[in-house]
Amino acid sequence: MIREKRLPLAGIRVLDFGHTVMGPSCAMILADLGADVLKIEPAPGGDPTRQLQGFGMGYFGYFNRNKRSLAVDLKSDAGREIAHRLIKGADVVVENFAPGTMGRLGLDAEAATALNPRLVYASLKGFLDGPYAHRLALDEVVQMMSGLAYMTGPSGRPLRAGTSVVDIAGGMFAVIAILAALREREATGEGQVVEAALFETTVFLMGQHLAYAAQTNEPIPPMPERVSAWAVYEPFALKDGRQIFVGITTDGHWQRFCALVGWQDMLADASLATNNGRVAARGRILPCFACLFGSLTQDEAVALCEKARIPFAPIARPEDLFHDPHLAATGGLMPTRLPNGVETRLPRLPIHMAEADLSLRSDPPEVGADTADVLEALGYAPDTIAALARDGVVAMGVTASR
Repeated sequence: MIREKRLPLAGIRVLDFGHTVMGPSCAMILADLGADVLKIEPAPGGDPTRQLQGFGMGYFGYFNRNKRSLAVDLKSDAGREIAHRLIKGADVVVENFAPGTMGRLGLDAEAATALNPRLVYASLKGFLDGPYAHRLALDEVVQMMSGLAYMTGPSGRPLRAGTSVVDIAGGMFAVIAILAALREREATGEGQVVEAALFETTVFLMGQHLAYAAQTNEPIPPMPERVSAWAVYEPFALKDGRQIFVGITTDGHWQRFCALVGWQDMLADASLATNNGRVAARGRILPCFACLFGSLTQDEAVALCEKARIPFAPIARPEDLFHDPHLAATGGLMPTRLPNGVETRLPRLPIHMAEADLSLRSDPPEVGADTADVLEALGYAPDTIAALARDGVVAMGVTASR
């Protein structure tokens, strides 16, 4: 008998007041794990992230799958009444508004937990309580102030990471806190307020560099200027104009590679037998690697590195992932229809659970796609729902389920 797979968070009801990346990424993970996530969007236009251009063009379509949408004007009394009814039946609230915003709406942690003492209220912020708590923060802001941007770019040119790494990591830490709070609620029957913050998330990511700093009197160099722990650990130009990153981090890597390419003199050189010896000899080793890889195409270089069983990676662009054979074989990208009608494939949650199918259940929703259904479930009569829509308290769209 085949047992039906059950999503681990099935039955958990989440209200997602998030916007942009940090809040929506947290709620998306909960949704992928099976929670019923209702995205609360401002009526009539919905989450402003829907309209972003440039690098922001991918935000809404990626971070809002497997969610339903309710479009409501929370600045109206009738809109707040809808929110209050939802909070009374919710398990989790996720919000990442600027400090004080939820309080002005009458939906802050104190008000929400008074309505529902079992509620886990997750507040995702720029900073945890302290001297910076009043500041507005962005992913790039905290990368600059934490040293992450300094470590990423060359000296004098701080550079943010190439994705919203802190927003997403902060959302992940919020998920950890939410799951821990839900587990604790099983024992106590009480919910609690949990917080995650961009700045503290980035500081956590910088912990390895703080540990390094504690053991040296020298200023920590940025990554492009670091003293590598390994002799061969960098990209090389290829014959066809592409690049490949190669890392030789163990003596076994070194021995296999040299034997395969016929570098018997290097293999026999006792001064190169250990990693530290090879680091000292980087000046004469690296030109040999550069010359070798400069004579190979990417396909030839990949075949060589695979045969030598060493770490390597062709230097890819984001769009190259659409054609990655590993992702194609494993279903790592899920077919997704974006709200503007574009059909694409986007990454699934990067975990595997033997007893759960973490696939796409619904595409990112249209604005207010589920407004009518949500209000009906709350006990609103059809004529009342129609009046709320007519008065602009709510907006209704088209459901986009698979």
